[in-house]
Amino acid sequence: MQLIKPDTNIDFVGKRKFALVVSAVLILIGLASLTVKGGPDYGIDFAGGTLVQVQFAEDTDPAAIKNALSGIELGSLVVQSFGDNQNEFLIRVENTSGELQGLSGQIQAALEATYKEGTVDIRRVEMVGPQVGKDLRSKGIKAILYAMLGILAYISWRFEFRFAVGAIVALCHDVLITLGAFSVFGKEIDLPIIAAFLAIIGYSLNDTIIVYDRIRENLGKHNKESFPFIVNRSVNETLSRTLLTSGTTLLVVLALFILGGGVIHNFAFAMLVGVLIGTYSSIFVASPVLIFWEERKKASAKKA
Repeated sequence: MQLIKPDTNIDFVGKRKFALVVSAVLILIGLASLTVKGGPDYGIDFAGGTLVQVQFAEDTDPAAIKNALSGIELGSLVVQSFGDNQNEFLIRVENTSGELQGLSGQIQAALEATYKEGTVDIRRVEMVGPQVGKDLRSKGIKAILYAMLGILAYISWRFEFRFAVGAIVALCHDVLITLGAFSVFGKEIDLPIIAAFLAIIGYSLNDTIIVYDRIRENLGKHNKESFPFIVNRSVNETLSRTLLTSGTTLLVVLALFILGGGVIHNFAFAMLVGVLIGTYSSIFVASPVLIFWEERKKASAKKA
């Protein structure tokens, strides 16, 4: 099945400078947001602390819940809505210790004193120590870095080093923009989001490899043509496959984002942003990096 005619010739290469500006703006917005907020908003897995998910039988709001819990010594306390249910909330205590082992019962008793007995349902309690959270955060970052290094080594062996550099630049671009989107929209980063980042890396790399394989094939077929022409032709020839793959993936991820509920919402958001940006980077980042590499190589040869 082909959505795009075989003889299509969209000038993607000619728009690479405009694409560079768009990418730079998106990355800078994300970095600015991260700087203003003092870094990513880590979830309970990485920040440590205690998380309690509570559902109420009657309407309420975070301010009223905080007021109801004011009699308990909880320290730093954050209350936020959870999912699509207006009466479901997450109560997060940043610092935890052995004294908080009975936290669930304390919270339920304090809330029932305000909201009537039997109207408060404690649905989930998670406790992570600060040292464990720090260790998980470190291992999550290492997992992403090791994945990048593995990709660099594989593509250098499978293609050429310049292809590997293009792929890594595109993957770093995708991760930075997705991370920036999480900061801008105030979403937490936890273990499932690290899994989402790794999935985004794999998805984006798959798209990039398809384009690179066609570029290598066309280098043999059209060796008399200029390198930018070959790159642009290769992107156009794989465009139908790219749109079909990305379109069907986006439909699934969008369904998860809209219908999946609060537990999977952030994961689906990461995948939604990642698939869109990954498709964009395969066309406007990974391939133009090859052209830039080739131009620099020719310029160096002329000087020599």
